[in-house]
Amino acid sequence: MTDTEFDQIFPLGEPNDAYAEHFIGQSYLAPLADGSVPVSNVSFEPGCRNNWHIHHGENSGGDQILLCTAGSGWYQAEGEEPVSMEPGTAIRVPAGTKHWHGAKVGSWCSHIAFITPGANVSNEWLEPVGDELYDELPKNGEHA
Repeated sequence: MTDTEFDQIFPLGEPNDAYAEHFIGQSYLAPLADGSVPVSNVSFEPGCRNNWHIHHGENSGGDQILLCTAGSGWYQAEGEEPVSMEPGTAIRVPAGTKHWHGAKVGSWCSHIAFITPGANVSNEWLEPVGDELYDELPKNGEHA
């Protein structure tokens, strides 16, 4: 746990060390349900974001669902405007979409994340979201 209190309904979880190389900043992972559709709470410290990445899948698999539950963050698909995530925001990321997500500069952010099951589901990690792109986003409290 960090020295910053972050009020949310799901557990913060443990530092997301297994995927740390794919994040700028510290994230936390709390598995909530396992089975054919694993569900996790992912929390990002202020300014933390994951690298660009693509979820692959066939037969309706590989879509990622993000349900923002606390704080304030960003989601962005390549070539599209960023989407402000606030509690209650639901985002479907179709398989094959290059995207990233994370916290805003001045806010923690948590979202529930899961991938729809199907054939040949995998994740491809890509380049980091650079400061030049991230620093151009509206700051906490502003919307895109």
